[in-house]
Amino acid sequence: MNAKFARNGIVMFVLVAGTLVLLWQLLGQTSSSSNTAYSQFLFNVQSNTVQGVIQEQSTLTVTPKNGGATYTVTVPPILTNVLQDMQTAAKAGNVTLAPDVFAAKDAPDTSWIGLLVTTALPLILIVGFILFMMRQAQGTNNQALSFGKSRARMFLGNKTVVTFADVAGVDEAKMELQEVVEFLKYPEKFNSLGARIPRGVLLVGPPGTGKTLMARAVAGEAGVPFFSISGSEFVEMFVGVGASRVRDLFDQAKRNSPCIVFVDEIDAVGRQRGAGLGGSHDEREQTLNQILVEMDGFDTNTNVIVVAATNRPDVLDPALLRPGRFDRQVILDRPDMKGRTAILKVHTKGKPLDKGLEVEGIARQSPGFSGADLANLVNEAAILAARRNKKVIGMSEFQEALERIVAGPERRSRVISDAEKKIIAYHEGGHAVVMRVLPKCDPVQKVTIISRGMALGYTMGVPMEDRYLKSKTEFEDQIAGLLAGNASERIVFGDTTTGASNDIEKATDLARRMVTEYGMSEKLGPLSFGKREEMIFLGRDLGEQRNYSDEVAKQIDEEVRAIIDRAYDRAYEVLMTNRERLDRLAAKLVAEETVDSPDFEALFADLPPKTDVRTHGSIVAPGNSGPAAEPAPSAI
Repeated sequence: MNAKFARNGIVMFVLVAGTLVLLWQLLGQTSSSSNTAYSQFLFNVQSNTVQGVIQEQSTLTVTPKNGGATYTVTVPPILTNVLQDMQTAAKAGNVTLAPDVFAAKDAPDTSWIGLLVTTALPLILIVGFILFMMRQAQGTNNQALSFGKSRARMFLGNKTVVTFADVAGVDEAKMELQEVVEFLKYPEKFNSLGARIPRGVLLVGPPGTGKTLMARAVAGEAGVPFFSISGSEFVEMFVGVGASRVRDLFDQAKRNSPCIVFVDEIDAVGRQRGAGLGGSHDEREQTLNQILVEMDGFDTNTNVIVVAATNRPDVLDPALLRPGRFDRQVILDRPDMKGRTAILKVHTKGKPLDKGLEVEGIARQSPGFSGADLANLVNEAAILAARRNKKVIGMSEFQEALERIVAGPERRSRVISDAEKKIIAYHEGGHAVVMRVLPKCDPVQKVTIISRGMALGYTMGVPMEDRYLKSKTEFEDQIAGLLAGNASERIVFGDTTTGASNDIEKATDLARRMVTEYGMSEKLGPLSFGKREEMIFLGRDLGEQRNYSDEVAKQIDEEVRAIIDRAYDRAYEVLMTNRERLDRLAAKLVAEETVDSPDFEALFADLPPKTDVRTHGSIVAPGNSGPAAEPAPSAI
């Protein structure tokens, strides 16, 4: 518990307790004096209904005649003689008072206690309450005055446990940042040659690729203080707070140099200026201006390096990216096969693995996964192993975790009729048969009609190697594989279902990109059509700018139609030629629900095995884009 919070709590408890005691005393006195008024008591004496009276200081205890209940009376404090007042009242009522009707009882001397309760205690409580409120107000003022202070969290270099050994899969980035470490550890080595320390390093890459981890590793290797703050923490509702926090942050950095200032998600404040709605000068621009001034105003001997991370370098202001501010841009992309293997070894270190488990096999089945995705994959596999009461993590757990991440958890409880199960089996069988026969499709690892996530079934293809370029023939084979489910339904049932909607959407989008982006149309040639409009300040696409005529638009539609038709005809032809294999595969799926690679390959024993796959995998992490991007596993 915070010591300051505990101390304030104790003080507040004492004040509240004292107040309650004082109120109890006052209420006790009030309740005792509210029984009968003094005038009513004298009237009772005049009416001859009082048998005895005992006075104790200012309180009278009255015993009435005829066995009534006693009651108390508070004597007025000014010039009151109770016995004389009783005699006067009795005389007025022609009542004779007995000699022993009145008695005065000597009370102990408690004048100092009464003085304490009535005078000192209220005074102490009032003074304590005032002091407490003044202290709280002073703390509030301090918070108000510190509103413009930086909220950066400082990590001391000797307590940072993250080093380059904890970062895998980005060897080139580590080599770039190793020089930054050298600058911080041995600045004289570079100053003697006239080289200046880099002002800033911008880490660029998709989410989950380890940008923040890399920045902490640089601080851990250099053994220097590390200030960490998010770009959104600079901006508040009050004007000027962001710029004030920037100034305070860099002042702290200079006092603790050599050090590293890490700004995560710098695009929150570093977006291009002048892109606001109406062209107004908003708070983000003031904050960015202060960052630009502070970075360019560094003394070369301060040894302070600014490391920033973003996954949107296209929206940053050009002034941030010029030499003298962010001198270097280090790219952290999704890892390749070798990188994924290294990352998996880092995350599986210390975990009990099955002796027959091959990390390389897991890496081969997860193309497009980032470092965070692979960490999640290992964690999901460990959870599954614990759920199954196993002592080690096996390949089956990694396979299940991979499918959970890509397609979602199994939904065996979903009730599917036999007729629909047969349709799903032929749909997924069509995908699998065409992908197996066409040379440029990925090898099929698994076909299932078990519902998973939103899909009723899916076909999983796994690449043999990572590819970063794709040819026209590879795209055409892939589109044919996507349309094979729809073609299979037409061949077997003479009808189609809604299960092919997602396949058709992916195939159409891929064919349009072939024509408008990749220049793979024989009729239109190597031209790019359409340009996306984007509001940098809002950070989203607002649509496509049409930079071509209606005649060209018609030709684009015709070319997309031609690509789709050719791919569909190829899929139809393959399925008709291999109709027997399709029927056997569908029957096996209906009976067993899942067909793995060995059983699937047994249906194609007369065909040569696939060993030269020239395409990127169809299992990718969410958000993958670009020429190497692939759709998710074919699913109905």
